[in-house]
Amino acid sequence: QVQLVESGGGLVQAGGSLRLSCVASGRTFSDCAMGWFRQAPGKEREFVAAITWSGSSTYGYYSDSVEGRFSISRDNAKNTVYLQMNSLKPEDTAVYYCAARPAATISTRPGAYDYWGQGTQVTVSS
Repeated sequence: QVQLVESGGGLVQAGGSLRLSCVASGRTFSDCAMGWFRQAPGKEREFVAAITWSGSSTYGYYSDSVEGRFSISRDNAKNTVYLQMNSLKPEDTAVYYCAARPAATISTRPGAYDYWGQGTQVTVSS
C-alpha cells in the first residue's frame, strides 16, 4: 500500500506559477514510478506528467499541453514528488492528482496506476 497526500494547489492568475507536492508513505517510494493527472469538471482524467528513475538519473515525460511549462521532479529521500507549474493558463484549471505505479516504467494511462491521492484544486484566473 502507498498513501499519497498532495498539497500546493490554489488560485493564481494566468501567467503565474504554482508548485504541487505529493508525499508518499507506505510501500518503498523508490520502487514506484510517479505521475500527475488532472481532471476538469465534466472531463475525463488526463495525464500531465510522470517520472521514474534509475541509479542517479531521473526520467520525466509530459503531455503536449504542458511540455515546456511544467516540470516534474522527485526527492526519494523525502518520499516526495513535485510538479512545478509555470506560465499557467486558464485551461490548466482542474483538480490535480498524484499517482503511484509499482513499476520502473512510466505510463500515461490512469488505469496503470494503483494508488491515488485525494487531489488538490488548481484554479487559474484570466
